Formats: sequence, structure tokens, C-alpha cells
Amino acid sequence: MLVSALLLAQISDLHLDGSDRSTERVTRVMDHLRGLPRPVDALLVTGDIADHGTEAQYEEAARLLDAPFPVLTCPGNHDVRPAFRKALLGEEPSQAPVNRVHHVAGTAVLMCDTTVPGHDHGVLDDITADWIDRTLSGLPEDTPALLAFHQPPVDLHHPLPDSSRLERPERLAALLDAHPRVAAVLTGHAHTAAASLFAGRPLVVGPAVTWTLRLPWEGDRPADRDQPPGLAFHVLDGDGRLTTHFRVVP
Repeated sequence: MLVSALLLAQISDLHLDGSDRSTERVTRVMDHLRGLPRPVDALLVTGDIADHGTEAQYEEAARLLDAPFPVLTCPGNHDVRPAFRKALLGEEPSQAPVNRVHHVAGTAVLMCDTTVPGHDHGVLDDITADWIDRTLSGLPEDTPALLAFHQPPVDLHHPLPDSSRLERPERLAALLDAHPRVAAVLTGHAHTAAASLFAGRPLVVGPAVTWTLRLPWEGDRPADRDQPPGLAFHVLDGDGRLTTHFRVVP
């Protein structure tokens, strides 16, 4: 049972590629989080950690993401499962979906793999859908839960993320209908901070570290590389209400 407000940070779309630019932006965000007067209960990293999915990029991620608080990860469409497992998680390489549940301050945080190897769109496949259902069903009755994965299940009104969103979202909606303990859904992928609703739950899209999506009414070029890296803070209170604050790190 949640005994006090849960404080989570979320970053997404680091796209570490060995360049000084990507390293500096991730370092800046992590230094900011490590220096907070009140540490977060955990950091969620919602995919596209590596730009090309190489072991060297995940080795750098492991170094940069080292922190005095738990760091919870899930893959994005740029990530490669075997290298992700080996170099970031310290596991045997495997093509199986990377699904993990973490218990943080009385809340179950499910980091889910919605990636389709070799493609940009997402799908909740049989393995991951069954894992979510079993995991949520096995929790104590009074335990709240959050679902985190990469591709949003709704249109965000930009052709770039909307062309590679989570497909077959009705499967996710059915899971949420069956499990009212899920307080919210957290995603990345779109490179823009956004908030919406899905199946009656708050849907929060975390901003990107690497570059910010310029929306259609903001200009023709989609990638704004001059914006500072973004992050989100999520507070889940004892009533199961999620409040999100977005920040940039100068």
C-alpha cells in the first residue's frame, strides 16, 4: 500500500551515439537529478537509450545513468534487446521482450517492452500482454501500479510520432479495464512533453533528452536541437492521483 507520495523522475530518448553532444546532455540531466535536495524515489528511462543499439553505447549508458536512486529502464525502437540485456542490465543476451516489475515506495512500476525489432512502431505482443496481466493480478489488492513503455497509444497530432505509435491499442485498453489499480501510463518516443487520456487513465509522454519535437504550428523542421534536455517529475499521492511537472535542464 502507498504510505506516502511517490516521487519519480522520467527521462526518455537519450539516443546515446558516442558523440560529445549526446554524452553532455545526458550528463547534464543526471547531474541535475543527483543534486536535488530531495532525492527521487526512482528514475524511469523510457526507451531509445542507445541510438544504434551497440554494446558500447549501453556501456556508456550504464556509466552515465549510475545514481544513488533506482534507475528503471525499458527499450525503445532504437534499442537492440541482446545488447541492451548484456551491456546495460548485465544479463545473458536474448531477443525476448525486456519486461520488469519494480516495487518502489509501495507502488508497482511495470517497465514494459512494446518494441518490434527492426521497426519503429510498437505492439503489445502476446508475451508482454500476458506478463502485464499476470503481474498485475499477482499484486496485493491495495498496491497501485504504473505502466511505462516507449510508444504512445494515441495520436499526438504530429505526423512523425503518429506514424509509429503503439498499434492495436485496444489490447492495452482491455488490460487497463481489467486492472483498475493502474493509476497512469507513461511513455516516451515522441520527443515532446505531452499529456492526454487513454482508457480513462492519465497518459503522460515524457520529453526527450536528445532533441525536442517541433510541432506543426511551430515550424516545418521537426527536430529542434537547440532546446535544452527535458525531464518529467511524477508525484503519485495516497489517493492514486498522478501529478506531473515538466522541466528543462539548462
